[in-house]
Parts: sequence; C-alpha cells; structure tokens
Amino acid sequence: MQEEANLSVGMVAKRTGIAVSTLHFYEQKGLITSLRNQGNQRRFKREVLRRIAIIKAAQKFGVSLDEIKLAFDALPDKRNPTKDDWSQLAAQWQKMLDEKINAMTQLKNNITGCIGCGCLSLVHCPIYNENDKLAAQGDGAHLLFSDH
Repeated sequence: MQEEANLSVGMVAKRTGIAVSTLHFYEQKGLITSLRNQGNQRRFKREVLRRIAIIKAAQKFGVSLDEIKLAFDALPDKRNPTKDDWSQLAAQWQKMLDEKINAMTQLKNNITGCIGCGCLSLVHCPIYNENDKLAAQGDGAHLLFSDH
C-alpha cells in the first residue's frame, strides 16, 4: 500500500468538512471503507472524497443514509459512482423527493384546516380516532395523509 497515495482520517475530515466521528459512522454504516497501515491507522483512498461529496449532496436533498447505502451497494464491485451513475441516482431520488414534497404539501394543507381553527372538536375533527378504529390500517397518522 502506498502510504502517500492514501489519506488519513484527519485529512479526509478536513478536506470534506465533516467530523472524524462522522467518517467513523459512515464507515460503520458501510458507506465508505478504509484500509489500515502498518500502525493500524485508517487510511482512505482519494476516491472516498467523491463518495462523501455524493453522501453530503444526497443528504441535503433529503435522501436518507439507508437509501444512499442501497444505491452504493447496487454499484458493480462497490466502485465509486461515475457521472452516469450520478445521473441515474439523481433521477431515482427525484421521484422519491417528489413523493415527499407531495406528502408534505398534503400535510401542510390538512393540518392548517384542523389545528389552525383551534376547535380540536372530538365530534367533527378529521383526525379524531374514536375507539382506535384506524389501528386496522397500521401504524401512523393515516388521516393526515388522506382526503378525509
């Protein structure tokens, strides 16, 4: 292993602007990998910088670390994403983000009509769940994401 061709954890943290603990967390989650030198210190290939840039960009767009890991795991031989890979990931994540935006818009529109009036009526409130009848639909606040 060429020592000078690899970056220490501190160098990667400085270069990417993220904490060393975050790098350790990403490695623990399987998002990045490191090598060990003879002194058992972490060393990263320079390509990790691109991978971290993608992680940071995806997170900024609301993509979870689990979703990022799934995308990385789908790459052949766990290689770094290429420009074409990024285009495919962006298109895939665009659809997911559109769904999140639609859900948030629906929540925004419904919540102002319900709690905005201040009534919190147990008779007319669309989110009141008498006798927990919505339990059959599974976990979560179902009426907040429905058309009542």
